[in-house]
Amino acid sequence: MSTKKSNNSQVKVQKVKRFVLSKKNVQEKDLVLEFTTKEGKVLTYSPSKVYTQLKDKFEAMNCWHKYGNYTNTNNLPKFVRELDTLI
Repeated sequence: MSTKKSNNSQVKVQKVKRFVLSKKNVQEKDLVLEFTTKEGKVLTYSPSKVYTQLKDKFEAMNCWHKYGNYTNTNNLPKFVRELDTLI
């Protein structure tokens, strides 16, 4: 699943090495993160939109409480890939 931002709004696109969602980056409504999988697939998502849709799931995770973030090195998590809106 590869999605690109197509409108002209003030969006900060930041390249990251893996899928990451943190208490800090979900606060930034205009932030879009992009990373490339080992297979070369470019994946783009808005941390705030992903978090808004899955808030209960993330807040139930131990890593969210202990470290304040959730990461996945290889791909978007399956439950994120299944969302209708990533950006």
